[in-house]
Amino acid sequence: MAKKKSCPKTKKAKLKKVKKVMKEFKSGELDIGKSGKKVKNKKQAIAIALSEAGMSKKKTKKKKKK
Repeated sequence: MAKKKSCPKTKKAKLKKVKKVMKEFKSGELDIGKSGKKVKNKKQAIAIALSEAGMSKKKTKKKKKK
């Protein structure tokens, strides 16, 4: 059974995760999903880092109902 990745809960832990992923990108170890190809684009690496940290979700304000 595959282990499910969980995102960090605190802001400090999320930033630490982003830092770790970007370090992997700089050293050339960051892979794209299941294909195993290496990430070559910096924007793609940032998107992966934010996704893994759980910071890519857009927060919206809820409207009050009358």
